Amino acid sequence: MKTRKLGSTGIEVSEIAFGGVEIGIPYGIGVKDEGDMLSEQKAIELLHCAIDEGVNFFDTARLYGESERIMGNAFKNRRHEVVLCSKCTHIREGDGRLMASPKLKKTIEQSLQESLKMLQTDWLDVFMLHQADLEILESDEVAAIMTKFKADGLIRATGVSVYVPSETEKAIHSGVWDVIQLPFNLMDQRHKMHFDLATDKGIAIVIRSVLMKGLLSDRGINLHPALKAVEDFIQNYQQLLNPDALDLPALATKFALSFDAVASVLVGIDKLEYLYQSLHAANGNALAPEMVNMANDMGFPDPDFLNLANWSRMGWLV
Repeated sequence: MKTRKLGSTGIEVSEIAFGGVEIGIPYGIGVKDEGDMLSEQKAIELLHCAIDEGVNFFDTARLYGESERIMGNAFKNRRHEVVLCSKCTHIREGDGRLMASPKLKKTIEQSLQESLKMLQTDWLDVFMLHQADLEILESDEVAAIMTKFKADGLIRATGVSVYVPSETEKAIHSGVWDVIQLPFNLMDQRHKMHFDLATDKGIAIVIRSVLMKGLLSDRGINLHPALKAVEDFIQNYQQLLNPDALDLPALATKFALSFDAVASVLVGIDKLEYLYQSLHAANGNALAPEMVNMANDMGFPDPDFLNLANWSRMGWLV
């Protein structure tokens, strides 16, 4: 497993990051309840296997159920081997308003302390804001709170998880955030317009949704009728595949790693099979330049429609 620099933080991370949501809450296509999830012991064994195979970057969040606690139990004697990223709980009120002082500060501080306790560590390598929209990114108070955590040694790097390109651009220009986690994949390539700027500013890009909850795999078939255009479009990528060497998940992963601005690709892993698939894809063999160019021209024509959270709310992902 190769490592890359996490922007200008001084941290080196594996090209594959272990996404911890699936070990904490029922999540993803075909996962209906806790009965479809790994037991805690199996999850710990999977986490240990990931370390042994060269993965050092692990992503979790306060909102991922038991994920932080399980990672804490898995890593309590191996803390020096891992780079831990967690995310703050939501900082909006039930009616959608951004929390005001002093509740805002208390909520962020409490979330960090709870993460440290669950993860059984004195510091986080990266602490992120979850769903950081433009209003949050424009908040001087939020920025000051996160910057102080770093000054106090509670975290090594600040981060934000964003959704749309305007948020990525705002985060880059703010001068506050060291790491930006964003959705990027073969179908939704909108954020790449800001990759060069992030590199120039020394800001790390961490990719999520690289497989679109498994749609860019053998599970992207027999979808809800509302997603017929998506299912049909996915078939276009067959022309780029080699059945003996390159399947769709590998293509999607290698494509994301083809950009120098990308520090790591976050993959949701809840099976040993998925771990090894990810390791196989990130095997140091990059896509040929002509393949990258072809994939660059094969984004979905209506990327705004590619809102997986909305699809879940609509009951289209089952």
